[in-house]
Amino acid sequence: MQASVHGFDEQTGFGSVLLDDGVERWFDSEVFFRSGLRHLRVGQRVSVELGGETVTRLWIVGIGEGQPIR
Repeated sequence: MQASVHGFDEQTGFGSVLLDDGVERWFDSEVFFRSGLRHLRVGQRVSVELGGETVTRLWIVGIGEGQPIR
C-alpha cells in the first residue's frame, strides 16, 4: 500500500506515515533501518506493509534488491 511520510526523526529513525485515507501509522527505527534507506522527507511517497496498526515494512519502489522500477 502507498503512503506519504508524515514525520521522521533522522537521529532515532522513528517516524510516521499518512495512509491515503488520512490515517496516521507509526514505524520504529528497526523498520527504517531494515528499509536500507538513508533518509526520508515529509511528503515523500513510500510503500508500506502494516501489522495491526503499525508499519512493519517500508520501502521505495525501485530502491533496493528485488525492487525494479516498472
